Amino acid sequence: MSDSKVLFEVTEEHLNTGLRGFPVGTVRTSKVDPIKGVSYVGFPVAELAEMDPEAVVYLLLNKVLPTPQQLADFKADLAARATVDPRVTDFMAGLPKDGHPMEWLLAGLNLLGMTGKTGDWKEDALNCIARSSTIVANVFRLRSGWGPAIPGKPELGLVENMVHQMGVPGADADRLRELLRIFYVLHMDHGGGNLSTFAGKAVASGHADIYASLGAAMAGLYGPLHGRANQECLNFVRTVGTTDAGEIEQFVRDTLAGGGKIFGFGHAVLRAEDPRATVQYALGQKLCPDDELFQTALTMRSVAVKVLQENPKISNPYPNVDAVSGTLLNASGLTDSDYYTVLFGFSRIAGIAAQIVDERTVLRSGKGVPIYRCKYIAENQEPRSLG
Repeated sequence: MSDSKVLFEVTEEHLNTGLRGFPVGTVRTSKVDPIKGVSYVGFPVAELAEMDPEAVVYLLLNKVLPTPQQLADFKADLAARATVDPRVTDFMAGLPKDGHPMEWLLAGLNLLGMTGKTGDWKEDALNCIARSSTIVANVFRLRSGWGPAIPGKPELGLVENMVHQMGVPGADADRLRELLRIFYVLHMDHGGGNLSTFAGKAVASGHADIYASLGAAMAGLYGPLHGRANQECLNFVRTVGTTDAGEIEQFVRDTLAGGGKIFGFGHAVLRAEDPRATVQYALGQKLCPDDELFQTALTMRSVAVKVLQENPKISNPYPNVDAVSGTLLNASGLTDSDYYTVLFGFSRIAGIAAQIVDERTVLRSGKGVPIYRCKYIAENQEPRSLG
């Protein structure tokens, strides 16, 4: 008799529900607690938010925070890996401008794989993390027509180099750097079972290379039910059209009465305000306190919760990570919300890559997780004959 615990009993009602809540494995990088929110290797994400982004990448990969010397060495190693084959940039410059920015990111990841894979999981993970800042910068700069690609300065750091290569016209570069450093850390990882992470790990289980696996993850993130939430939240805040608390409350009530959704509030797991939202509200009050859209989002923070709490069927009426992030990006010079999921993807590449490395090289005593092959129950398929 096996000593294994029964973690989940599957019944017919669980079929065709998107695997929601099904335990399928273990994750070493992050955890989502209903009250405390996201933590990375045990550290609350809010405590990590203002660290060097590279220190948090190191944590996800190695499960310990680096010493100052280890961090310096890790930064130097990433900078040394950051050179992108010029054919990648040349090809990206010719991509159709009517392609969505996430489709450009998918193309960029494929090109990185074509021009630089080693076949070693961790080496390719590090290379992809180091080079993705240039890919993301190219998506913004080349697709938007801001000018030719800007040569990289990887010694600046992952996020700093991306901002340098983006060269956003009219933006406050210092504000944008500060915002994107924190945005990058807050969005790096989110447990093991969200769609993008699961898709990436599933493809990697078939021993596709990490670039193809991360491309699959980004394809999952591209969908409007997953990675486009910050884009939708900004567009929702734009429709509110006022900073007056009374008018906003009436807007929320009218939206709900009409069957609409209050974007940026609620979460599948959390039952309190998302700490990542808390960090971003405070950052907004520092970086852009007088921005009208930020003021609207800040007022929504209290007003929407008050109204949503009146419905006993709503288990989490609180702001999530997307409630204000798009507003901050807009206030910092990135006004086209179509690109926001690319920044989400840039962050998540690090966390998903770390999970793929774990599943391929660490779990099951280094043997790795087998190829994913869940079972489907045949329905309405009684034997038939053409005769």
